[in-house]
Amino acid sequence: MRIPKSGTKGTWLVAIILIVAIIVTFLVNLNLGVISIQPIDVIKTLLGYGNANDSMVLFYFRLPRIVIAILIGAGMAISGAILQSVTHNDLADPGIIGINAGAGFAVVLYIYLFQNSTPDLSSLSIFMLPLCSLAGALVAACLIYAISWKKGISPIRLILVGIGINSAFAALIIMIQLRMDPNDFTRAQVWLSGDISGTDWTYVLALLPWIVILIPLALYQSNVLNALHLGDDIAKGLGTNVERHRLFLLFIAVALAGSSVAVGGGIAFVGLVTPHLSKRLVGVKHQSFLPITALMGALLLVISDTIGRNILSPSEIPVGLIVSMVGGTYFIYLLMKS
Repeated sequence: MRIPKSGTKGTWLVAIILIVAIIVTFLVNLNLGVISIQPIDVIKTLLGYGNANDSMVLFYFRLPRIVIAILIGAGMAISGAILQSVTHNDLADPGIIGINAGAGFAVVLYIYLFQNSTPDLSSLSIFMLPLCSLAGALVAACLIYAISWKKGISPIRLILVGIGINSAFAALIIMIQLRMDPNDFTRAQVWLSGDISGTDWTYVLALLPWIVILIPLALYQSNVLNALHLGDDIAKGLGTNVERHRLFLLFIAVALAGSSVAVGGGIAFVGLVTPHLSKRLVGVKHQSFLPITALMGALLLVISDTIGRNILSPSEIPVGLIVSMVGGTYFIYLLMKS
Protein backbone atom coordinates (compact mmCIF):
# COMPACT_ATOMS: atom_id res chain seq x y z
CA MET A 1 0.00 0.00 0.00
CA ARG A 2 1.44 3.36 -0.99
CA ILE A 3 0.79 6.41 1.17
CA PRO A 4 -0.86 9.03 -1.01
CA LYS A 5 1.05 12.26 -1.20
CA SER A 6 -0.76 15.49 -0.41
CA GLY A 7 0.83 18.64 -1.73
CA THR A 8 2.23 21.07 0.82
CA LYS A 9 0.30 23.93 -0.78
CA GLY A 10 -2.93 21.94 -0.58
CA THR A 11 -2.37 21.13 3.08
CA TRP A 12 -1.62 24.75 3.94
CA LEU A 13 -4.73 25.88 2.06
CA VAL A 14 -6.92 23.44 4.01
CA ALA A 15 -5.26 24.53 7.27
CA ILE A 16 -5.85 28.22 6.52
CA ILE A 17 -9.50 27.59 5.66
CA LEU A 18 -10.03 25.65 8.89
CA ILE A 19 -8.28 28.33 10.98
CA VAL A 20 -10.42 31.06 9.41
CA ALA A 21 -13.54 28.96 10.06
CA ILE A 22 -12.51 28.50 13.72
CA ILE A 23 -11.92 32.25 14.12
CA VAL A 24 -15.28 33.11 12.53
CA THR A 25 -17.11 30.56 14.71
CA PHE A 26 -15.16 31.85 17.71
CA LEU A 27 -16.39 35.41 17.12
CA VAL A 28 -19.96 34.28 16.42
CA ASN A 29 -19.93 32.24 19.64
CA LEU A 30 -18.83 35.31 21.60
CA ASN A 31 -21.70 37.30 20.11
CA LEU A 32 -24.54 34.81 20.67
CA GLY A 33 -26.16 33.75 23.92
CA VAL A 34 -28.80 34.70 26.48
CA ILE A 35 -27.01 38.05 26.71
CA SER A 36 -26.37 39.05 23.11
CA ILE A 37 -23.40 41.31 22.46
CA GLN A 38 -23.09 43.18 19.19
CA PRO A 39 -20.07 42.22 17.03
CA ILE A 40 -18.56 45.70 17.29
CA ASP A 41 -18.87 45.53 21.09
CA VAL A 42 -17.19 42.11 21.07
CA ILE A 43 -14.23 43.56 19.19
CA LYS A 44 -14.06 46.58 21.51
CA THR A 45 -14.15 44.35 24.60
CA LEU A 46 -11.42 42.05 23.28
CA LEU A 47 -9.26 45.12 22.63
CA GLY A 48 -9.90 46.40 26.18
CA TYR A 49 -12.41 49.15 25.40
CA GLY A 50 -15.67 47.41 26.38
CA ASN A 51 -17.92 48.08 29.34
CA ALA A 52 -17.76 46.08 32.58
CA ASN A 53 -20.80 43.89 31.84
CA ASP A 54 -19.56 42.84 28.40
CA SER A 55 -16.09 42.17 29.80
CA MET A 56 -17.48 39.93 32.52
CA VAL A 57 -19.65 37.93 30.09
CA LEU A 58 -16.85 37.46 27.55
CA PHE A 59 -13.79 36.93 29.74
CA TYR A 60 -15.34 34.99 32.62
CA PHE A 61 -17.95 32.88 30.84
CA ARG A 62 -17.68 32.62 27.07
CA LEU A 63 -13.94 32.81 26.34
CA PRO A 64 -12.84 29.99 28.68
CA ARG A 65 -15.66 27.80 27.37
CA ILE A 66 -14.61 28.33 23.76
CA VAL A 67 -10.94 27.70 24.57
CA ILE A 68 -11.91 24.48 26.36
CA ALA A 69 -13.94 23.40 23.30
CA ILE A 70 -10.92 24.00 21.04
CA LEU A 71 -8.55 22.07 23.34
CA ILE A 72 -10.90 19.13 23.83
CA GLY A 73 -11.77 18.98 20.13
CA ALA A 74 -8.10 18.89 19.12
CA GLY A 75 -7.20 16.36 21.83
CA MET A 76 -10.04 13.94 21.07
CA ALA A 77 -9.44 14.21 17.32
CA ILE A 78 -5.72 13.36 17.62
CA SER A 79 -6.56 10.53 20.02
CA GLY A 80 -8.96 9.00 17.51
CA ALA A 81 -6.50 9.45 14.63
CA ILE A 82 -3.77 7.62 16.55
CA LEU A 83 -6.11 4.79 17.55
CA GLN A 84 -7.26 4.30 13.97
CA SER A 85 -3.68 4.25 12.67
CA VAL A 86 -2.10 1.90 15.20
CA THR A 87 -5.02 -0.56 15.26
CA HIS A 88 -5.73 -0.45 11.50
CA ASN A 89 -9.36 0.05 12.43
CA ASP A 90 -11.37 2.85 10.82
CA LEU A 91 -14.04 2.54 13.53
CA ALA A 92 -11.67 3.06 16.46
CA ASP A 93 -12.63 5.99 18.68
CA PRO A 94 -12.00 6.52 22.40
CA GLY A 95 -15.72 6.99 22.97
CA ILE A 96 -16.73 3.81 21.15
CA ILE A 97 -14.11 1.34 22.40
CA GLY A 98 -14.49 2.18 26.09
CA ILE A 99 -11.60 4.51 26.89
CA ASN A 100 -13.90 7.46 27.59
CA ALA A 101 -16.11 5.25 29.74
CA GLY A 102 -13.12 4.09 31.80
CA ALA A 103 -12.02 7.67 32.30
CA GLY A 104 -15.56 8.73 33.18
CA PHE A 105 -15.88 5.90 35.70
CA ALA A 106 -12.69 7.00 37.48
CA VAL A 107 -13.87 10.62 37.63
CA VAL A 108 -17.35 9.75 38.92
CA LEU A 109 -15.81 7.43 41.52
CA TYR A 110 -13.45 10.21 42.61
CA ILE A 111 -16.31 12.68 42.87
CA TYR A 112 -18.39 10.22 44.90
CA LEU A 113 -15.62 9.27 47.31
CA PHE A 114 -13.81 12.55 47.84
CA GLN A 115 -16.13 15.41 46.92
CA ASN A 116 -19.30 14.56 48.83
CA SER A 117 -20.87 13.39 45.57
CA THR A 118 -20.88 16.81 43.90
CA PRO A 119 -19.28 17.75 40.56
CA ASP A 120 -18.78 21.35 41.82
CA LEU A 121 -15.09 20.80 42.45
CA SER A 122 -12.43 22.84 44.18
CA SER A 123 -9.49 24.23 42.23
CA LEU A 124 -7.14 21.54 43.54
CA SER A 125 -9.57 18.80 42.54
CA ILE A 126 -9.84 20.19 39.03
CA PHE A 127 -6.11 19.63 38.58
CA MET A 128 -6.40 16.14 40.09
CA LEU A 129 -9.18 15.07 37.74
CA PRO A 130 -6.99 14.61 34.62
CA LEU A 131 -4.69 12.29 36.58
CA CYS A 132 -7.64 10.34 37.94
CA SER A 133 -9.22 10.21 34.50
CA LEU A 134 -5.94 9.04 32.94
CA ALA A 135 -5.78 6.16 35.43
CA GLY A 136 -9.29 5.04 34.48
CA ALA A 137 -8.57 5.38 30.77
CA LEU A 138 -5.35 3.34 31.13
CA VAL A 139 -7.20 0.56 32.97
CA ALA A 140 -9.80 0.45 30.19
CA ALA A 141 -7.12 0.48 27.47
CA CYS A 142 -5.15 -2.35 29.15
CA LEU A 143 -8.29 -4.46 29.45
CA ILE A 144 -9.17 -3.85 25.79
CA TYR A 145 -5.64 -4.60 24.59
CA ALA A 146 -5.27 -7.76 26.73
CA ILE A 147 -8.64 -9.26 25.83
CA SER A 148 -8.30 -8.35 22.13
CA TRP A 149 -4.83 -9.89 21.81
CA LYS A 150 -4.86 -13.27 20.08
CA LYS A 151 -1.69 -13.71 18.01
CA GLY A 152 -2.00 -10.01 17.25
CA ILE A 153 -4.77 -7.43 17.31
CA SER A 154 -7.73 -8.06 15.02
CA PRO A 155 -9.59 -4.83 14.10
CA ILE A 156 -13.01 -6.49 14.41
CA ARG A 157 -12.06 -8.18 17.68
CA LEU A 158 -10.80 -4.86 19.05
CA ILE A 159 -14.00 -2.97 18.28
CA LEU A 160 -16.21 -5.73 19.71
CA VAL A 161 -14.16 -6.02 22.91
CA GLY A 162 -14.13 -2.23 23.19
CA ILE A 163 -17.91 -2.03 22.93
CA GLY A 164 -18.17 -4.67 25.66
CA ILE A 165 -15.75 -2.80 27.95
CA ASN A 166 -17.65 0.42 27.23
CA SER A 167 -20.91 -1.21 28.36
CA ALA A 168 -19.29 -2.65 31.49
CA PHE A 169 -17.91 0.72 32.62
CA ALA A 170 -21.22 2.41 31.77
CA ALA A 171 -22.97 -0.06 34.10
CA LEU A 172 -20.44 0.64 36.88
CA ILE A 173 -20.99 4.39 36.46
CA ILE A 174 -24.75 3.93 36.86
CA MET A 175 -24.19 1.83 40.00
CA ILE A 176 -22.22 4.70 41.56
CA GLN A 177 -24.75 7.29 40.42
CA LEU A 178 -27.57 5.35 42.05
CA ARG A 179 -25.86 5.92 45.39
CA MET A 180 -25.87 9.67 44.86
CA ASP A 181 -28.74 11.96 45.81
CA PRO A 182 -31.06 12.98 42.93
CA ASN A 183 -29.47 16.40 42.34
CA ASP A 184 -25.95 15.01 42.16
CA PHE A 185 -27.15 12.16 39.95
CA THR A 186 -28.57 14.67 37.47
CA ARG A 187 -25.41 16.78 37.51
CA ALA A 188 -23.20 13.75 36.96
CA GLN A 189 -25.44 12.55 34.13
CA VAL A 190 -25.24 15.91 32.36
CA TRP A 191 -21.45 15.94 32.75
CA LEU A 192 -21.13 12.39 31.41
CA SER A 193 -23.14 13.32 28.32
CA GLY A 194 -20.43 15.84 27.45
CA ASP A 195 -20.94 19.22 29.08
CA ILE A 196 -18.56 22.21 29.18
CA SER A 197 -21.05 24.80 30.40
CA GLY A 198 -19.48 25.23 33.86
CA THR A 199 -15.88 25.58 32.77
CA ASP A 200 -13.66 28.53 33.64
CA TRP A 201 -9.98 29.46 33.29
CA THR A 202 -9.02 26.95 36.00
CA TYR A 203 -10.24 24.14 33.76
CA VAL A 204 -8.25 25.62 30.87
CA LEU A 205 -5.08 25.60 32.99
CA ALA A 206 -5.77 22.00 34.07
CA LEU A 207 -6.14 20.74 30.49
CA LEU A 208 -3.68 22.97 28.61
CA PRO A 209 -0.42 21.23 29.69
CA TRP A 210 -1.70 17.85 28.54
CA ILE A 211 -2.66 19.16 25.10
CA VAL A 212 0.49 21.27 24.67
CA ILE A 213 2.78 18.33 25.53
CA LEU A 214 0.97 15.34 24.02
CA ILE A 215 -0.09 16.70 20.62
CA PRO A 216 3.49 17.74 19.68
CA LEU A 217 4.63 14.28 20.85
CA ALA A 218 2.09 12.73 18.49
CA LEU A 219 3.26 14.95 15.61
CA TYR A 220 6.86 13.95 16.37
CA GLN A 221 5.82 10.32 15.86
CA SER A 222 4.39 10.99 12.38
CA ASN A 223 7.01 8.89 10.58
CA VAL A 224 6.33 5.97 12.93
CA LEU A 225 2.59 6.29 12.27
CA ASN A 226 3.28 6.33 8.53
CA ALA A 227 5.20 3.06 8.89
CA LEU A 228 2.53 1.45 11.09
CA HIS A 229 -0.11 2.46 8.58
CA LEU A 230 1.61 0.27 5.99
CA GLY A 231 1.20 -2.81 8.18
CA ASP A 232 3.26 -4.48 10.90
CA ASP A 233 5.38 -6.57 8.55
CA ILE A 234 6.45 -3.63 6.38
CA ALA A 235 6.99 -1.47 9.48
CA LYS A 236 9.32 -4.12 10.93
CA GLY A 237 11.14 -4.29 7.60
CA LEU A 238 11.69 -0.53 7.83
CA GLY A 239 13.34 -0.99 11.22
CA THR A 240 10.43 0.05 13.41
CA ASN A 241 10.02 -1.54 16.82
CA VAL A 242 6.32 -2.09 16.26
CA GLU A 243 5.11 -3.13 19.71
CA ARG A 244 7.16 -0.54 21.61
CA HIS A 245 6.03 2.31 19.38
CA ARG A 246 2.44 1.05 19.33
CA LEU A 247 2.28 1.01 23.14
CA PHE A 248 3.80 4.51 23.34
CA LEU A 249 1.34 5.88 20.79
CA LEU A 250 -1.55 4.16 22.53
CA PHE A 251 -0.46 5.85 25.77
CA ILE A 252 -0.54 9.25 24.02
CA ALA A 253 -4.02 8.53 22.64
CA VAL A 254 -5.32 7.33 26.00
CA ALA A 255 -3.80 10.31 27.86
CA LEU A 256 -5.35 12.79 25.42
CA ALA A 257 -8.76 11.13 25.71
CA GLY A 258 -8.54 10.79 29.49
CA SER A 259 -7.54 14.40 30.15
CA SER A 260 -10.25 15.64 27.77
CA VAL A 261 -12.92 13.53 29.48
CA ALA A 262 -11.84 14.85 32.88
CA VAL A 263 -12.76 18.39 31.82
CA GLY A 264 -15.51 17.93 29.23
CA GLY A 265 -17.19 14.65 30.15
CA GLY A 266 -17.98 11.80 27.79
CA ILE A 267 -17.81 13.56 24.42
CA ALA A 268 -17.80 10.78 21.84
CA PHE A 269 -17.40 10.51 18.06
CA VAL A 270 -15.02 13.48 17.62
CA GLY A 271 -12.16 11.01 17.26
CA LEU A 272 -14.17 8.94 14.80
CA VAL A 273 -15.44 11.59 12.40
CA THR A 274 -12.54 14.03 12.08
CA PRO A 275 -9.80 11.60 10.95
CA HIS A 276 -11.99 10.37 8.11
CA LEU A 277 -12.78 13.89 6.95
CA SER A 278 -9.10 14.87 7.17
CA LYS A 279 -8.00 11.87 5.10
CA ARG A 280 -10.37 12.91 2.35
CA LEU A 281 -8.82 16.39 2.31
CA VAL A 282 -5.06 15.75 2.66
CA GLY A 283 -4.49 11.98 2.46
CA VAL A 284 -2.98 9.73 5.13
CA LYS A 285 0.55 11.09 5.38
CA HIS A 286 0.57 11.88 9.09
CA GLN A 287 2.73 15.01 8.86
CA SER A 288 -0.23 16.62 7.09
CA PHE A 289 -3.04 14.46 8.38
CA LEU A 290 -2.59 15.00 12.15
CA PRO A 291 -2.54 18.84 12.18
CA ILE A 292 -5.59 18.99 9.92
CA THR A 293 -7.36 16.46 12.16
CA ALA A 294 -6.65 18.61 15.24
CA LEU A 295 -8.04 21.72 13.51
CA MET A 296 -11.06 19.75 12.29
CA GLY A 297 -11.76 18.48 15.81
CA ALA A 298 -11.50 21.98 17.28
CA LEU A 299 -13.87 23.36 14.64
CA LEU A 300 -16.40 20.55 15.11
CA LEU A 301 -16.59 21.03 18.86
CA VAL A 302 -16.78 24.84 18.72
CA ILE A 303 -19.61 24.65 16.16
CA SER A 304 -21.41 21.98 18.22
CA ASP A 305 -21.09 24.09 21.37
CA THR A 306 -22.44 27.14 19.53
CA ILE A 307 -25.47 25.13 18.37
CA GLY A 308 -26.07 23.51 21.77
CA ARG A 309 -25.82 26.82 23.61
CA ASN A 310 -28.22 28.73 21.36
CA ILE A 311 -30.68 26.42 19.60
CA LEU A 312 -32.99 26.15 22.66
CA SER A 313 -31.83 29.33 24.44
CA PRO A 314 -32.07 30.07 27.36
CA SER A 315 -31.82 26.29 27.92
CA GLU A 316 -28.70 24.48 26.73
CA ILE A 317 -28.04 21.11 25.10
CA PRO A 318 -24.77 19.48 26.25
CA VAL A 319 -22.19 19.67 23.49
CA GLY A 320 -21.67 15.90 23.66
CA LEU A 321 -25.24 15.28 22.53
CA ILE A 322 -24.85 17.57 19.51
CA VAL A 323 -21.62 15.79 18.50
CA SER A 324 -23.29 12.41 19.00
CA MET A 325 -26.08 13.35 16.59
CA VAL A 326 -23.52 13.99 13.88
CA GLY A 327 -21.08 11.24 14.86
CA GLY A 328 -23.72 8.57 15.39
CA THR A 329 -25.09 9.13 11.91
CA TYR A 330 -21.59 8.95 10.43
CA PHE A 331 -20.84 5.79 12.46
CA ILE A 332 -23.89 4.06 10.97
CA TYR A 333 -22.78 5.18 7.50
CA LEU A 334 -19.32 3.67 8.05
CA LEU A 335 -20.82 0.39 9.29
CA MET A 336 -23.10 0.18 6.25
CA LYS A 337 -20.21 1.03 3.94
CA SER A 338 -17.90 -1.64 5.41
